[in-house]
Amino acid sequence: MAHSVKNSRLAMFPSRLAELRPLSAFLTDFCDQAGIERERCLRLHLVVEELFINTIRHGHRKDCDAPVWVSLEAGPRAVQVTYEDTAPPFNPYAKLPDKPIDMTTTLERRAIGGLGVLLTKELAATRDYAYVFGRNRIRLTMTR
Repeated sequence: MAHSVKNSRLAMFPSRLAELRPLSAFLTDFCDQAGIERERCLRLHLVVEELFINTIRHGHRKDCDAPVWVSLEAGPRAVQVTYEDTAPPFNPYAKLPDKPIDMTTTLERRAIGGLGVLLTKELAATRDYAYVFGRNRIRLTMTR
């Protein structure tokens, strides 16, 4: 289910991996309507899809019908993303390392996890987390 107002969109998706295709179509349609260039649109896809997959795999630990809300608003210089889910409270940005992960380290020696969250941190200009009314809420600003 999606609603739109000019350069603003809101949609709800069940927490199921099969919903990645409809989510992707929602993001692509938003980019097309807002005139967002391809490279920026791909970054938006990476970030939102990573959050969505993490909700399913780590938040709910399986496919389920729990809702995920994605709100997008295009401004002249940035896209505001608001991502909300009903998984148990979890701030993905609370324990990020201060320095970048050493990507030259072999997989066997690198700590498990965190790369997806690091990706969202690196691709978003700003990020904010809150647990509000039983929902995890992540707000991101992505420059155009």
